[in-house]
Amino acid sequence: MSVDEKTVRRIAHLARIAVTDEEVPHLQGELNAILSFVEQLNEVNVDGVEPMTSVTPMTMKKRQDGVTDGGYPEKIVQNAPVTEDDFFLVPKVVE
Repeated sequence: MSVDEKTVRRIAHLARIAVTDEEVPHLQGELNAILSFVEQLNEVNVDGVEPMTSVTPMTMKKRQDGVTDGGYPEKIVQNAPVTEDDFFLVPKVVE
């Protein structure tokens, strides 16, 4: 895939980057080099390679998903201006 001048200007516009006429050829070369490298990566055989999140094998640290605090909703809503059945009442903002 090759990037032309029009595509460079469109990418700059979408990224909200001001690009002068002198910078377009340089950016065009840079983008083409990046896309060439990505195409090279597509040629690599990755059959049988497990996806990994780190270069060293490790397991994620997990904690027990349990309630460790709570059970007193009346204390939580005591400073609210308006409540109902231990819930905050807020004004309607969408018609």
